[in-house]
Amino acid sequence: MYPLAKPDGLIKARTLYRRVTGRKYVWLWGASGVLAVAFVANVMIGPSPLSVAQVVATLLAPTQADAPARAIVWLIRLPAAVAALVVGAGLGVAGAEMQTILGNPLASPYTLGISSAAGFGAALALVLGVGVIPHAGPLLVPLNAFVFAVLCSFVVYLTARIKRGAVGTIILTGVALHFMFSALITLLKYVATTEALYAVVFWLFGDLGKVNGVHLAIVGGILAMALPMLAGSAWPLTALRLGDAKAASLGVDVPRLRLRVLLLTSLLTATATCFAGTIGFVGLAAPHIARMLVGEEQRFFMPLAALCGALLLSVASIVGKSVTHSMVLPVGIVTSFIGIPFFLSLVLKKRVRYW
Repeated sequence: MYPLAKPDGLIKARTLYRRVTGRKYVWLWGASGVLAVAFVANVMIGPSPLSVAQVVATLLAPTQADAPARAIVWLIRLPAAVAALVVGAGLGVAGAEMQTILGNPLASPYTLGISSAAGFGAALALVLGVGVIPHAGPLLVPLNAFVFAVLCSFVVYLTARIKRGAVGTIILTGVALHFMFSALITLLKYVATTEALYAVVFWLFGDLGKVNGVHLAIVGGILAMALPMLAGSAWPLTALRLGDAKAASLGVDVPRLRLRVLLLTSLLTATATCFAGTIGFVGLAAPHIARMLVGEEQRFFMPLAALCGALLLSVASIVGKSVTHSMVLPVGIVTSFIGIPFFLSLVLKKRVRYW
């Protein structure tokens, strides 16, 4: 028999736990405050800069603001700024849970080839005018991108289900699909006209300026549906970081959990990608930043990954509008420049394990 812990030891342990937990709450509130500042700055900064007073007055009383400021804020910058929040949060959460279920620090939603599949669907519509769903009209490109992204997710899910959620199978299937769809995109570029080629290249850059109110409602609705479902699995996902065997010994149905989270993260990625285009490295960098700040406990890790993803995309949008006054760089280019050194730093760390 082991002696019971002394009351003083329990009090110290409880005090330490509250201190650590309090620090994690501070990081969550701090990230929320920084994100609010970045959101306002994203609306202010652009080819025609606005002051804080102009932005606040236009947002609170649009009918009383002058016409140019109202058009700039409500029609151009506000949709893009909100898109940075919802798309960034979706990619951040998807990347966090992808790394959790695969146990791979270099995993992201794009490991499954979803972005390449969405890119092929968009290119198919832009180059050949072929739509998976007939009579799609102006939604032809995003619907094509969404359908192919979901199709890619279904293939990965079916393969994972056959192999009972094996990590190696999921990753290798995603890599194979990524290269296949990349090759198909290259083929479409080769046969495309000059105008269609420009359209495909611009779509693949990733741009928040093409996201409108309807798109935001769809992406926001999917995010609002997926987050509570993922949050409901916070404890099993935290246990999964101990390894499959230990998680199973704690009562976690590991294959079922992995497949369910795979479906939700694939849906988040497909929805964000079909409207905003290919935006890389947000799903990779945001979870690592959150992990360094609050650790692996999902009740803090998941929301902070969402906040970090939204903040990264907001900062990328601000940088894209600040580099030059003559044009606005697509956020996909900026996030690539931010993410490449981050990715290399992860690869070069000796402690990185692939699976």
